[in-house]
Amino acid sequence: MFERSIPEWLRHPPAAAAHRPGIRAFATLSGVEVMIRGTLLSVFPLAMYGALGDARAVSTVYFGVGLASLTTGMLLPWVNRRIPRRWLYSLGASLYALGGICGTMGGLWIVAALIACTLATVTCFICLNAYVLDYVSKNDLGRTETLRMFYSALSWTAGPVTGVALWNLWPALPFLICIGFAGVLLAVFWALRLGNGKLIQRARQPAPNPLAYLGRFLKQKRLIGGWLFAVMRSCGWWGYIVYLPLYAIENGLPEGLGGTLVSMTNGFLFVSPLMLRWVQRTSVRTAVRCGFACAALGFGLAALSPAPALAVACLFLASGFLILLDISGGLPFLMAVKPSERTEMAAIYSSFRDVSGILTPGVAALVLLVAPIQGIFAVVGAGLFGMFLLSGRLHPMLGVAPNQRHPRRPPARNSA
Repeated sequence: MFERSIPEWLRHPPAAAAHRPGIRAFATLSGVEVMIRGTLLSVFPLAMYGALGDARAVSTVYFGVGLASLTTGMLLPWVNRRIPRRWLYSLGASLYALGGICGTMGGLWIVAALIACTLATVTCFICLNAYVLDYVSKNDLGRTETLRMFYSALSWTAGPVTGVALWNLWPALPFLICIGFAGVLLAVFWALRLGNGKLIQRARQPAPNPLAYLGRFLKQKRLIGGWLFAVMRSCGWWGYIVYLPLYAIENGLPEGLGGTLVSMTNGFLFVSPLMLRWVQRTSVRTAVRCGFACAALGFGLAALSPAPALAVACLFLASGFLILLDISGGLPFLMAVKPSERTEMAAIYSSFRDVSGILTPGVAALVLLVAPIQGIFAVVGAGLFGMFLLSGRLHPMLGVAPNQRHPRRPPARNSA
């Protein structure tokens, strides 16, 4: 009752409207969050394997966590109608702290830590994407994604190898650091004063059913294709981040090899601005096709490799093209989103993490019944190749600025 009596201009004062967050604000927030995720990225597979003792059991747990995360992501737009976005993001950051507390307890509490951190990731990701779609123009989305990756490069590069080293020193240490970073994330978020996003006029009709927007999504082929690109790109990262360390352990390679290689791969993020320039000079279609083709080739060669060291090298080369897909692979979806469906489609887009988190460990558990871990690499490579074929349907001029578009017509024949 009291909320309704407050004038609209007072709840959203002009001063707050003048404080329009820019690209760097979102890049900063993303960079701080990656401090948490980067530190725990390679710790979770090792800690899970140590607690459960079997790669198939690890896949089963990841499968269940993925189902919980997908359900949460689908319901967040409905929750956001009742809980303001600033409090929803704060809840996500607090879940990181809860996951850190559970992780310090060790043993099977690592499963609870994984659940809390996964739900934190999906909550923060949906909220941040909604903020970006509110405040960033469509033509600047590519620059926003690249700057977010560039700001996150140091954390993604140093985090995995540091997290594994700290875990070997004392298993609770990386989770204690996670708690501290969660506090920093909350402080930075409130300091940026993002609020609840753009002021949107009160709807004249009742809010739709929480899952009603799925129908609108399924009617738009461009959105479906862009979402599938994100799903398979994420499946590629699953195959690299989760199953590469397990493959190394089972083949007698150093336990910390996975974390070291993930850190080395993430070092490519420092050249992401150069990758973006290449994407802008060519097109999103060219970049996406190149990324999927080369990543599929790397996973396929790793599956066929007779030597573990050679398989690891092929996966490492493939991961460099997954970075290229991180820059360009999400643009087909984001560029097709209608302004009136920002929050709902942000939730749809974020579900790629959860779907890949269900699909990859679910298929991996079945593959491990009849084949070694290299069989997982083969399946991932086949999925990436399928996306290479699908990406051929993208518009050739997608992502090219309007003033740089030139009709590609064949030269006129000389009548003489």
